[in-house]
Amino acid sequence: MSMVRDLSLADEGALKIEFAGRRMPVLQALTERFAETKPFVGHRIAGCLHVTTETANMCKALVAGGAEMALCASNPLSTKDDVAASIQRDIGAEVFAIYGCDRDTFYKQVQGTLAVKPTIVIDDGADLTSTIHNDYTELLGDIVGGTEVTSTGVLRIRNMSNAGVLRYPVFPTNDAATKHLFDNRYGTGQNTIDGILRATNMLLAGSTFVVVGYGWCGRGVAMRARGMGARVIVTEVDPVRALEAVLDGLQVMPIAEAAELGDFFVTVTGNRDAVTLEHMQRMKDGAVIANSGHFDVEIAVEALRGAAVGRRELRPNCVEYRLPNGRAVVLLAEGRLVGQSAAEAHPAEVMDMTFATQSMAVQYLVSNGKKMEPGVHPIPREIENEVATAKLDAYGVRIDELSEGQHQYLNDWRVGT
Repeated sequence: MSMVRDLSLADEGALKIEFAGRRMPVLQALTERFAETKPFVGHRIAGCLHVTTETANMCKALVAGGAEMALCASNPLSTKDDVAASIQRDIGAEVFAIYGCDRDTFYKQVQGTLAVKPTIVIDDGADLTSTIHNDYTELLGDIVGGTEVTSTGVLRIRNMSNAGVLRYPVFPTNDAATKHLFDNRYGTGQNTIDGILRATNMLLAGSTFVVVGYGWCGRGVAMRARGMGARVIVTEVDPVRALEAVLDGLQVMPIAEAAELGDFFVTVTGNRDAVTLEHMQRMKDGAVIANSGHFDVEIAVEALRGAAVGRRELRPNCVEYRLPNGRAVVLLAEGRLVGQSAAEAHPAEVMDMTFATQSMAVQYLVSNGKKMEPGVHPIPREIENEVATAKLDAYGVRIDELSEGQHQYLNDWRVGT
């Protein structure tokens, strides 16, 4: 039994899904191929993903390929209720996703998805995977494999594998170059800035913008903030990433020092307590804090709420907390993914590559999953190359090919100085 807010919203959602689909040519081509070859007939797919127009187009590809599919949300604030309604009505996947639901309802939605008794698991944050391994072990026998799309989820999956508890093979989609080089950098970079602007309508030019974490997402956020005219400070715990930020021309310092300088703070670490109450107490009056990591643990939100002597909702997704020292900080989107919660997620153009990579990984698992050992496996390079080539074709870009002599040179050891 599906859980959507209102099926009457489906017409509006369908238009948005169609508009996004036009900008996803690689996934569209895969949808046509899957509709002809039907590689997923007999398979049941459970997905825990951001319920957005881009996700809807991947669902369309998988269902076109013959899959029975159930979908739940990977974040209660990223769900688009009209899109959920259209996926349920028009695409034929069973949907369990309602915007703004509480934690108990969120996990009821996860459990509802598992009623499909999946043979394939598509996850974003590993909530579905961990729930299966903790509470639904009877399903493990039928599951041939899974995929995990985000860096935080990949960390959890690797931890499960290292602990010896992961019971089926998983492809870490986030590790694919066709995902993290584009989705994380350009998608997160754009939608984080978009979310901050929608939530605050503040000017970035001339501000001091602190990026907490300089992985691929942090690189993207820093690049876009700098492009908007902000002075960017990076904080890091990894010396190599910190050095890269320095050589990229950015200022690098500890978060305790940056706390006193920033006008905007964005966490993109994939870890907890990147910004603590102590840091927030040192911030300027009116400093804006946002998170662009998958889970709402990067900012010490509960500690902030507990210490605050006043709270005001200034705008949608924009809450001011007054601290005992007389200064206030402004928290966006409850400390959840600001680009998903206050804006509209990643643009379709980058999700085209992510979901094409993911869809082809699912196809590979259907054919090969039973022969693979449980654990985390790199996505085959040929999948990445096929996706990148198709994307270049869509842009009308041609590249060179190696000659026979170049192939021989690359595979020989005898030619030297």
